[in-house]
Amino acid sequence: MTAGPLVAVLDYGIGNLRSAQKALQHCGADARLTADPLLVSDAAAVVLPGVGAFGACMQALRAAGLEQVVHDAVSSTRPFMGICVGMQMLFSDSQEDPDDAGLGVIPGTIEWITDQLPRPQMQWNQLDLCPSATGAVDPMFDGLGEHPWVYFVHSLHGVPTDPSVVAATCRYGGTVNAAFRQGNVFATQFHPEKSGPAGLALLRNFVQLVAVS
Repeated sequence: MTAGPLVAVLDYGIGNLRSAQKALQHCGADARLTADPLLVSDAAAVVLPGVGAFGACMQALRAAGLEQVVHDAVSSTRPFMGICVGMQMLFSDSQEDPDDAGLGVIPGTIEWITDQLPRPQMQWNQLDLCPSATGAVDPMFDGLGEHPWVYFVHSLHGVPTDPSVVAATCRYGGTVNAAFRQGNVFATQFHPEKSGPAGLALLRNFVQLVAVS
């Protein structure tokens, strides 16, 4: 059987990074958990997962020598995906840990969601897909239906400087930004690898995009 496209899943030692790797492998990618800059540079796409606190994850990413690796991957225009705290790390900063700067790939701030409902939001929720300027939803959502159910575990969400980069929202005591698209970068606050058929369909779309890019 022909191997799928090489996808580097960045390993900076925090959280269950292997779950994202295994889900991508299930969807046909040759996904490898790695902190090797040479392997990342050879990969057809890069994924930055993450769970836990923003500041701790940023510190671990820098300690692993992967901050510039992320910037190089993004600037290479290869497909890049951020997941959960990996998505948050792509922003400029976070209210959770104001002393730890983010990567600044997506200008904006990670802000607390409402405290009028249980926080974190730890549940399945339905997405509202946001059309782009052309009227089309992001191709990562192809085949997922108009309001796919996905799984969240989070207390903060991204508030970008440019609202047009929001690719999907959900409702949780107000509007919560749930996914983002900026050029070759796609990022989700929810966990595709824990989101059942809809999450796997999204990851398959990513792998197929990588395979033809």
